[in-house]
Amino acid sequence: MSFQISQREQGGAVVLELSGRFVLGEPVEKFRALLEELIRAGKVHIALDMRNVDYIDSSALGCLVMAHTKISRAGGAMSMFGLNEKGLELLVITKLATIFRLADNELDAVNLCFPDRTAKSFDILEFVRRHWGENAGGGS
Repeated sequence: MSFQISQREQGGAVVLELSGRFVLGEPVEKFRALLEELIRAGKVHIALDMRNVDYIDSSALGCLVMAHTKISRAGGAMSMFGLNEKGLELLVITKLATIFRLADNELDAVNLCFPDRTAKSFDILEFVRRHWGENAGGGS
């Protein structure tokens, strides 16, 4: 399955629905180009729908960090929802789960893009407990 991005407006934010393998090459370049276009157009509140992303490699992860930084510098915010277990694990292991705004669903992801809105963030600690057990993270 080739990498695809579709976009729609929701609650004042742009929701980018990513699908396929998010990896070095065309997928990263396609995402980077779209991000630049959105920032130039002043659309700096972006929620990433990751429900259909099968795999994220280190280049794509770096691209997401770059996107987060560029959007923040432009006065906006980026959030994500729908990451699969491998994607969440990658963000936890790299400690990027503490940097990115993660949500359980689209509504919360959109609201996380706006500081004046109430939204529930993804519970990273609960994910770690479920995924690796109560003693995850070096507990005794």
